[in-house]
Amino acid sequence: MTHALIAGGGIGGLATALALSRGGHHVTVLEREDVFAEIGAGIQLAPNAFHALNLLGLGQEVRARAVFVDELRLMDGTTGEKLVAMPLTERYRRRFGNPYAVVHRRDLHTPLLSACRADDGVELVAGAAVDGYVQDTARVTVTTADGRTFSGDLLVGADGIRSTVRARLVGDGAPRVCGHTIYRSVIPIEKVPPRLRWNAVTLWAGPAWHFVHYIIGGGRYLNLAATLDDGAREPVSGRPTRRDVVRGRFPDLGDTAGLLLGLGERWRQWVLCDRDPIDVWTDGRVALMGDAAHPMLQYAAQGACQALEDAVALGDVLAGTAADDVARRLETYNVARRERTARTQLLAREMGTRLYHPAGGRARERNAMLRSLTEDDLYDKVSWLHGAKDFARAERC
Repeated sequence: MTHALIAGGGIGGLATALALSRGGHHVTVLEREDVFAEIGAGIQLAPNAFHALNLLGLGQEVRARAVFVDELRLMDGTTGEKLVAMPLTERYRRRFGNPYAVVHRRDLHTPLLSACRADDGVELVAGAAVDGYVQDTARVTVTTADGRTFSGDLLVGADGIRSTVRARLVGDGAPRVCGHTIYRSVIPIEKVPPRLRWNAVTLWAGPAWHFVHYIIGGGRYLNLAATLDDGAREPVSGRPTRRDVVRGRFPDLGDTAGLLLGLGERWRQWVLCDRDPIDVWTDGRVALMGDAAHPMLQYAAQGACQALEDAVALGDVLAGTAADDVARRLETYNVARRERTARTQLLAREMGTRLYHPAGGRARERNAMLRSLTEDDLYDKVSWLHGAKDFARAERC
């Protein structure tokens, strides 16, 4: 039995722990915070995420906590005109094999955490911030910020966009600040007029801004996220922001979108960051996954989905691996995942500029293009992303 160390106890780290444990490994998860918890608001789960969750044995449990939306809807944020809507009901589910749903982040993190706690092969260690690692041909040893050491046969960096493991493995500096500021709020559904409680992921697109909302928490809350292409250059993470400040930054919202934005409270602010795709995110007995390997903007709604795919792919590639074969198997995982994740990273950037934020003539061109698309056209455009079921079947060298 090999021993895997995982830096990071978020969604990606816990999913990796489950996948590796069920492949015959003993796993130690090192989480920097004093408790295993997930902060943030709503996230979208496409069918590829549910395919991964099914393979982890958690598909039904996450489904029980999810809201299954009827469509993805793109609106003109200033005129209120519907530009396009992609249905997500039975025909979509038949084509892609799984549903599309939205959840609060904790509704995904909690089932993963519970499954890890119930798994004898997984050890969870909180308050263990990974500070660095060294490796040789036989072992990798991690040092935590409080001076403890942990040794294993492999290390997976699942420690996010500012990964300590990546800093040593890749050494490419700080993430790219993309110049977009996002404001997030979650409000009780009772505050929303019944006529606006749409069972849809709705995005209002305007010149250099967009606003998205959808119901989460089993129907108990409305998730709000408003993004402004304001050229922000300093990273910000979760800064509290007054309601009047948020409302004042989006003066051109139409009546319906403006009403919904005005309902937000306890707003928090982030400045979005990502990184350029890279070809290599393994080195010997060390590998990256999720945001540590391929952080992406939110605009393709695939960050959590791709992390779940990574976890299952790692579990598959490493199943039954002997300690002396770890490095070669990690290289196989890297090769299997890099093209798909790079394509998704670049798609997310493109959606932010060409789909959500154009103005003037470019916005009119976008509108005309979207109006021309049939339901089948829309499904065809996302088929490579939503319907992929072979990500976990990397051919072993």
